[in-house]
Amino acid sequence: MALRQLMAFGGSTWLGGVRHARRHANSIFATAGPGRTTDPVIGRVQKVRAVVGALTTFGLISVYGVDGGWSAVFEDGLTKLFVAPLVLLLVGPLVIAGFIWYVPPQHRPVLRSRLRYPLRAIGWYLGIPLGAIAGFAVLALLLKVSQGILALQAIISLIILIVGLPFLVWAAAFLVFSSGSAARYAFNTADVHAALPAVLTAVLVWVLNIVQLGDGLPNGPVGVQIAAFLGGPFSVTAVSYWELHVLRTRYGVRVRG
Repeated sequence: MALRQLMAFGGSTWLGGVRHARRHANSIFATAGPGRTTDPVIGRVQKVRAVVGALTTFGLISVYGVDGGWSAVFEDGLTKLFVAPLVLLLVGPLVIAGFIWYVPPQHRPVLRSRLRYPLRAIGWYLGIPLGAIAGFAVLALLLKVSQGILALQAIISLIILIVGLPFLVWAAAFLVFSSGSAARYAFNTADVHAALPAVLTAVLVWVLNIVQLGDGLPNGPVGVQIAAFLGGPFSVTAVSYWELHVLRTRYGVRVRG
């Protein structure tokens, strides 16, 4: 009975850690900053485009198949979840630098001062997994150094069991939840300028599509392959262009205003 209660308590603790990681990721990546312009219509259109894109992809796979089967589709989706933020980290600074250079000179100091918001998000996104890796590396090194000292080994093993493993689960959950939000909100670059996420999203989708080209085109006739390869980037770019139009006409947000 006691063992069952202990297991139930441990399960609730792990689940609570996962929920906390989700809330913390949302508080960092999905919470609007003081200078952000949000529009619910834009959000709904983006979700509709994502759903239509997913349904189109599944339809093409159902008709023409895919190398590796549905497991390959799942692995590809999981890979994109983590690759998109990394590509954004590589491409984003160039796009942001070009964006700030493009705006009128009098606005550049303000935009540069707002870079602290995406930098904070990047710090959390990279710092948590790196901190987890560093922490476990230190504990593993201490275990190796303390060979023969049973009391010290027992203390370190207890620290790993009570603190290390729960933190590892929390860090993994945080990385999963924050990866999707980081790509969706472009590391809070909307707090720098409302139009910046639309520009970054359009650039990111083309870069990801070019990277994905290394795996070859999807199955099907040539026309279907070309449509499948270009459909996603063109649709995302069209939505991004429409988003810029809405921001300009409804809220007066201009890149060179």
